[in-house]
Amino acid sequence: MKLNAFQKTAITTVAATLFLILVGGLVRAAGAGLGCPDWPKCFGMWIPPTTLADLPAGFDESQFNVWKTWIEYVNRLVGVVIGLLITATCVLSIRYRKEKPTVFYSSVAAFVLVLFQGWLGGVVVKTGLHAGMITAHMLVAMVIVTVLLYATFEATSDLFKIRIEESFRKKMIWTFWVLFGLTIIQLVLGTQVREAIDVIKNTPFVPPRGTWLENIKGIFPIHRSFSWLLVIAAGWVFYLMRKENAEGWVKTLGDLNVALVFVQVFIGIGLNYLAMPRVLQVLHIVGVAVMVCTQFLMILILRRGAVTNND
Repeated sequence: MKLNAFQKTAITTVAATLFLILVGGLVRAAGAGLGCPDWPKCFGMWIPPTTLADLPAGFDESQFNVWKTWIEYVNRLVGVVIGLLITATCVLSIRYRKEKPTVFYSSVAAFVLVLFQGWLGGVVVKTGLHAGMITAHMLVAMVIVTVLLYATFEATSDLFKIRIEESFRKKMIWTFWVLFGLTIIQLVLGTQVREAIDVIKNTPFVPPRGTWLENIKGIFPIHRSFSWLLVIAAGWVFYLMRKENAEGWVKTLGDLNVALVFVQVFIGIGLNYLAMPRVLQVLHIVGVAVMVCTQFLMILILRRGAVTNND
């Protein structure tokens, strides 16, 4: 299937949005969320300073760390590129307005959401990474990527044709909706764990990094125990696929989704017992974003699956 301009742009935009989440993970792992203390400029400049000597008057020198400043600045630049890509996707979707209106309206929704996300990013900075704002920022990012994925799928659904027995299809859709819901809940819990870590890091006497998680009471044990529900759901997916001899896209995406759940669990174990390595923090954030996308894609494919009676 030869891809048209919209399809190429939409696929690129989905991939670029996931990359932005990766960059956001780097910002969080580096503690660079306030690398630029103002918004939309950075230290009052469109291109931030590289030395203290370049720091404009009116800013506290203790706020400036060249590495954290530029990490956050690059994050903002990538965000601008994503905004331009989503704008291009929205414009190119006009061709589908009558033929496939879902493509057009979901692309417009993504455009509106990215404007809201830009505003919300400014609020996050201006409130000093206020608890709750980070969770909202992450959730909106997930909504944007799933809306973009939906638009992309609607425009390229011919690439994902499957034939599947009806009873198996219904079981898989139900299971994946459960898995998707559990993943979103776990994402929210994980973001709240991260907010609790920020509180610990901002105390006058910061405890050793390896003790941060054990110092979080309430939300971290819930987050850790909740992962068992995802493991059970993933195990059920694995069982269904083997029982029904799944093949094609169903088997490929099914196996990938199961693998991603277990990889995330192992990363979580590593964060807990290896003193929270920064690389694992980034992988944990990106991993959940990829999980959301692959689970949602599986749901879309199963909804469109042709039915066969397994003669």
